[in-house]
Amino acid sequence: MNFNYAERMSNLKASEIREILKVTQRLEVISFAGGLPAPELFPIDEIKEVNRIVLEEDGESVLQYTTTEGYNPLREWCADRMNKRLGTNFEYDHILITHGSQQALDLSGKVFLNKGDIVLCESPTYLAAISAFKAYECNFIEVPTDDDGMIISELEDLLKTTENVKMIYVIPEFQNPTGRTWSIARRKAIAELASKYNVIVLEDNPYGELRFEGKTLPSIKSFDNSGQVLCMGTFSKIFCPGYRIGWIAGHKELIQKYILVKQCTDLQCNTIAQRDIAKYLELYDIDKHIEKIREVYRERCDLAFNTMEREFPKEVKFKKPQGGLFMWIELPNKINARDVLEKCLERNVAFVPGGSFFPNGGHENTFRINFSNMPNERIVEGIKCIGEVLKEYI
Repeated sequence: MNFNYAERMSNLKASEIREILKVTQRLEVISFAGGLPAPELFPIDEIKEVNRIVLEEDGESVLQYTTTEGYNPLREWCADRMNKRLGTNFEYDHILITHGSQQALDLSGKVFLNKGDIVLCESPTYLAAISAFKAYECNFIEVPTDDDGMIISELEDLLKTTENVKMIYVIPEFQNPTGRTWSIARRKAIAELASKYNVIVLEDNPYGELRFEGKTLPSIKSFDNSGQVLCMGTFSKIFCPGYRIGWIAGHKELIQKYILVKQCTDLQCNTIAQRDIAKYLELYDIDKHIEKIREVYRERCDLAFNTMEREFPKEVKFKKPQGGLFMWIELPNKINARDVLEKCLERNVAFVPGGSFFPNGGHENTFRINFSNMPNERIVEGIKCIGEVLKEYI
């Protein structure tokens, strides 16, 4: 068949992570591929109870359409949470509830990007953000990045010399895929550059609550004096991803634009999901639940790191993150991680090759592993397998 698709369809391809996850549906596969939370930590009994209460108290309302902006008590909680933890100054009407962080990325493309516009991003960066923005036919420039975040002098050089830069996309907390955390100095500096060069900064923070060591750091938004910074958050990593509830926060004028494009996209987020989460937050201690998640992930991170130190060849480079879900592995330049993955899949072990996280390609000697989803014994077994395959190449 010869269908006349929009030109933008030529830029889109299947997500490598989602394709790998199809393979990992087999129970025998040890998967370090997706950023999946540990399902045994989902508060199933509490959710049953809050769902019962919500339906009994207000069943007709929670099964009805609702506003595009989202459920106000949930918006108030999101604003208060960020203000207390991250040094922001939001009110509920600075918040739009979205279908996870992914919809906030897609809406950002709708609001800001024209064909040929430039998105500046970390090198590497989140694969699904690349996919979301590519749909709007933008181009990417990767900003040189070290363990403290974007190198500010390099970023400013690009802002000075590059036309049509519409957005800077960053993940300053336990970055996906590298696990890096930005320094406070870099956070402050990028907020200042956003104001100086009149460019939007999209600050993605899905992992910030999952800190294993050290103190919570102020967000980039806390240094923003011009309204150029938008913040994203999600309940997927601290509660349940299946609800698909996240949010984006920013200057009210910006949020109004997001509301307009969301109205054209899906009208609203799931009413009962929002109400269930809000009721859970009212009746139960979310901080106690998050601490339980942190403890499990801290243990699994330590176990994965220690096993890698023991089982991987000394030529392989990796660092332990201070939190989040991921570790980043760099192989000698001559080794292609896709070849390593192919051998590992034959032994029922999966991870994500790193080349996909670089929007302009290259860096095929890297890969990402997730340590949150597999139980301890499978983490050890899977990393031993990867180590054995790596030794065949080194």
